[in-house]
Amino acid sequence: MWNDAELLARIQFAFTIMFHYIFPPFSIGLGLLLVIFESLYLITKDKLYESITRFWIKIFAACFSVGVATGIVMEFEFGTNWASYSRFVGDVFGSPLAAEGIFAFFLESGFLAILLFGWNRVKPGVHLLSTVLVAIGSIMSAFWIVVANSWQQTPVAYEIVQHGENMRAVITDFWGMVFNPSSVVRFTHTVVAGFLQGSFLVISVAAYYILKNRYLEFASKSIAIALIVALVTSIAQLILGHQHGRIVAEYQPAKLAAYEGLYETSTRAPLYIFGSTDPEKETTRGVKIDGLLSYLSFGDVNEPVKGLNEFPKSEWPPARTIFQTYHIMVALGMFFIFITLLSSYYQITNKLFKQKWLLKILVISVLLPVIANQFGWISAEMGRQPWVVYGLLKTSDGISKSVSASEVLISLIIFFLVYTLLFFVWLYIMDKEIKHGPTEFDNISSLEYAKTGARIDSISKTSKQ
Repeated sequence: MWNDAELLARIQFAFTIMFHYIFPPFSIGLGLLLVIFESLYLITKDKLYESITRFWIKIFAACFSVGVATGIVMEFEFGTNWASYSRFVGDVFGSPLAAEGIFAFFLESGFLAILLFGWNRVKPGVHLLSTVLVAIGSIMSAFWIVVANSWQQTPVAYEIVQHGENMRAVITDFWGMVFNPSSVVRFTHTVVAGFLQGSFLVISVAAYYILKNRYLEFASKSIAIALIVALVTSIAQLILGHQHGRIVAEYQPAKLAAYEGLYETSTRAPLYIFGSTDPEKETTRGVKIDGLLSYLSFGDVNEPVKGLNEFPKSEWPPARTIFQTYHIMVALGMFFIFITLLSSYYQITNKLFKQKWLLKILVISVLLPVIANQFGWISAEMGRQPWVVYGLLKTSDGISKSVSASEVLISLIIFFLVYTLLFFVWLYIMDKEIKHGPTEFDNISSLEYAKTGARIDSISKTSKQ
């Protein structure tokens, strides 16, 4: 293992992108919620919404900054560890990355300073506009990154040309490349997952404040809005996940077969609720519903679904791993619908503050969208193997020929140490800000503060009954 440059390069890229991918979904989700909170403040003039907005701006800044810092590293890895891959896809991959820099990163960075430091320096409408533009920038950044990745999953609008001793893919239709068969559904699936992850962060912190009997009105308004976002997005993910599955069935049948541990082409192909698969014995065991995979993939229970045996074993994805990660992701998606429906019911009936057991679940539930996003990425990327560009370039052919295993290992260790330190710094900042809580009540007039205090006392008494 330690002498295998390709394996070490794959581990390094997986580690750096999985660490990075913790933060952009938080930024995307919090960006949407900041727009909602600040819009409510401008509409209602309620100082409490100002407090909510300014508190979550601090949390957004912590997530955004770490996301930017860790994202830059991966672009250098393309050139150092994956030079052959970079030569092959450079003309294709470079276009969306350049578009991200022009249309997304400049938009985010240009208005981020106003968002963070302009609250008392610009007009409220200008500050809201900056919040909207930063939120749009984070979404646009996700769009161009997903476009590049989706082209690797479903490559279209290209031609292969000879470039010296090497072959490379060249775009023949820019917009055809952008709107490749999987880009739109994968983009919406990714962004909605970010909305879900951000909303669960707000729900978790609000539930923590309720359990601690602190900032109760702040928590009440925050959790009410975040629950709406979480409920809508969790249901949307079910629909988008289904649409994504149909794209996979059409364009990446080997990936679909690995998702469900399907080895023989079958009519009435089963969908497994949970279980395990053994690629060596070519068997899958678990709880299944016959015909459901055929129906969900093609709209007909009798439609055959290709099994892995339709493909050479050298082109099989690692079915054992992605079977589990895929099913855990789906199970978490169903849990999100259940927990948000249940919490919304208690919220509507004014009983949420009394459900201590549910609030405790909501506090730790912030981890679950992170896990779902990570496992979704693992399923999608490992499911594409052994191809780095599906059907065109294998991962083993994309590695740099001049980088040694020892060089990759040393950089991997350095990344691990630096990222571990960065992660604990991020946790420290998040813990400090959350425990400190919102401080903007100091800016509320005495009359408004008295009214707010009265409402807090009312909520506090209700929660203790």
